[in-house]
Amino acid sequence: MTITLYNTATRRKEGFEPLDPENVRMYVCGPTVYDRAHLGNARPVLVFDVLYRLLRHTYGADHVTYVRNFTDVDDKINATALARKEAGAPGTIEELVRERSDETIGWYHADMDALGTLRPNAEPRATEYIDQMVAMISQLIADDFAYENDSHVLFRVRKYAEYGALSGRSVDDMIAGARVEVAPYKEDPMDFVLWKPSTDELPGWDSPWGRGRPGWHIECSAMAHDLLGAEFDIHGGGNDLQFPHHENEIAQSRCAGHGFAKVWMHNEMLQVEGKKMSKSLGNFFTVRDLLEKGVPGEVIRFVMLSTHYRKPMDWTEKKRAEAEKTLRKWLDLTFALTPSSSDDFKPRPTLIAALADDLNTHKALQYLNSSLYADPQALLDHARWLGFLSDNMREEHAETYMRLQAGGGTNAQLSALAAQFDGLRKESMLKKDFSALDAMKAALVDAGVEVRMSSDGVDLIAGSSFDPSKLEALL
Repeated sequence: MTITLYNTATRRKEGFEPLDPENVRMYVCGPTVYDRAHLGNARPVLVFDVLYRLLRHTYGADHVTYVRNFTDVDDKINATALARKEAGAPGTIEELVRERSDETIGWYHADMDALGTLRPNAEPRATEYIDQMVAMISQLIADDFAYENDSHVLFRVRKYAEYGALSGRSVDDMIAGARVEVAPYKEDPMDFVLWKPSTDELPGWDSPWGRGRPGWHIECSAMAHDLLGAEFDIHGGGNDLQFPHHENEIAQSRCAGHGFAKVWMHNEMLQVEGKKMSKSLGNFFTVRDLLEKGVPGEVIRFVMLSTHYRKPMDWTEKKRAEAEKTLRKWLDLTFALTPSSSDDFKPRPTLIAALADDLNTHKALQYLNSSLYADPQALLDHARWLGFLSDNMREEHAETYMRLQAGGGTNAQLSALAAQFDGLRKESMLKKDFSALDAMKAALVDAGVEVRMSSDGVDLIAGSSFDPSKLEALL
């Protein structure tokens, strides 16, 4: 089955043809690790997690390499390390920076794991690739694409004729829009920093241009080249990275003689209740904030994937509640089943076709919630393949289910109500009036009870949201 993906560079959907089907390569810009990941940070992680699963299914798990970096060279990380040192923390500033980065990377892994995402094949840290960055910068200087001035090294933007093609902006438009920093060490306002000096109290590395540290953009170019080669298949990230980050990556990489990425993919941004997420509006929260409020990670995953990645995603309380209700139903339906072996399981073509159409995760979830709803085993296996109904969530559900079933004569209550419902069903069919039956069913569902009707009778199943107190009015 042909995978089609929207390529930002060409502004159209294209059939995906990997450079080497035996070695499909993808790079996604990861976080700057200075604090907890906010909800918007989670969207690209989830989008490219689904793409990673699709590529592994199509080409084989051993033939796909997914790289997502950690930026651990940053003013905010430095500020935290300096504050700790001033407060008396032992160790050098470099050691404290490493300590802070280790801490936030641990948080990031825990939070993204809770969302059901797979770990990439490689997660390089920028600080581990300084030598590769220095080598690339040196080559750019030698080829006259970069220059040194006042202990800074800058890239000559106007030397790369295609600059702005990815974001659709001309250099003059960018300058007119005041999207650039004017500095005395720049030959041109558009030139961007490849290397900058560090003070004695901040982290720095020796280089031909003095002690300093790399600019943000050179990091991803150097790491991608080292881990994936001069040319690779897919580069992804949020659309806020198109300019300047991705535009600058392309310029410096191609001027260094690298073909770089063939396909560029960008997810749209996230809103909360129809508004841009911001601290000033009081609607800013991290993934951990939601998890600690009792929102399961898989609910976050479901809400995110319910919207196509190229459309703005609006997080709302209504969507959260609907997603949680759907997942609880899936858990109730598949409670007693054993998942198929992940090594042997093959998703149905209908699901793969939805994802192969530019990652139509909305359509994929609809397929699970409609066509597969009548086949609990298929629902369980496909949901797990998509990152839902994990062992942890199933175990938590089982504990809740067993606790509810064991308490307060629940089985006797449900048996009595099942007999009552079945009698009312037969009476309704004779009278051809189903209003009373519908009302009873609505009351049962409101109490967290699933109603299963068949020619053999009626079964009432207590779900994880079961509230026995709501049954008293029905008995």
